[in-house]
Amino acid sequence: MLSVLLPSDMRPADVDVRMDDVDFDGVRPHVDLTQVGFYVAPYLGPPSTLDLIRRMPNLQVVQLLTAGFDAALPIVPPNVVLCNAAGVHDASTAELAVGLILASLRGIDDFARAMPDGTWLHARRPSLADRRILILGVGGVGRAIAARLEPFETDLILMGRTARPGIRGAEELDDLLPWADIVVVAVPLNSETTLLVDDAFLGRMRDTALLVNMARGSVVDTNALLHHVQSGRLRAAMDVTDPEPLPADHPLWRTPGVLVSPHVGGDTSAFVPRARLLVEAQIRRWLNGEQLGFVVNTP
Repeated sequence: MLSVLLPSDMRPADVDVRMDDVDFDGVRPHVDLTQVGFYVAPYLGPPSTLDLIRRMPNLQVVQLLTAGFDAALPIVPPNVVLCNAAGVHDASTAELAVGLILASLRGIDDFARAMPDGTWLHARRPSLADRRILILGVGGVGRAIAARLEPFETDLILMGRTARPGIRGAEELDDLLPWADIVVVAVPLNSETTLLVDDAFLGRMRDTALLVNMARGSVVDTNALLHHVQSGRLRAAMDVTDPEPLPADHPLWRTPGVLVSPHVGGDTSAFVPRARLLVEAQIRRWLNGEQLGFVVNTP
């Protein structure tokens, strides 16, 4: 029987299959990669953890612990099933999105920077209540963000690729960008969304509006964003950047009105139990010859 290779904190209980551990540093010398049939790649691991796939000739399934799969797709052989972890990070990512919005609107980051000097930065700042919010992307993350923003007495619009009940279609984007006080980006990264937020997109946003990127860094044109935030016309809060990690000398770190978190949206205490349940269910399906969930390719 083929084995399972996975991070130690993802090991399910009471599953009758050989399991070996993998981490950011790779695998132990005794592990026979030629016998791996199911591989769970470490969460946010370096490229080397995906490169291991090339050394697994009998591999049948790659299970990611991220919702994004763009980095793995070119590496996974055409006969191997690739699955993502859609849903695992929704709650944590949505929490951070709300936190970034509140911190940016209410100046919490400015207050924190002023604390060492004892500076009292009292000023009237925008509330989240009464803001008009446009959320781009109606997958699990987009919907989770919307659910958490609704109690704040906001005027909220969800936008997907196509219009349907409760969802506006992408053809309305140009008309709705000038309407929104806050634009939250929660789309998957693909050929259609790469550099979606370009100079024209940002130029249509209303003055003083806030852009919140919870998608992928490459969805936003970084140079165009810099132009608009350095002028003071727009504000930005983001958990993802392009490039990533953001170099220490990058101007985004020091531009007023910009708040950056280091891609921590899904990496919370809520992640491990949810991910472990998903991994266990997927391994059981594989062992039983059942249809896997969260498949993102077509072997």
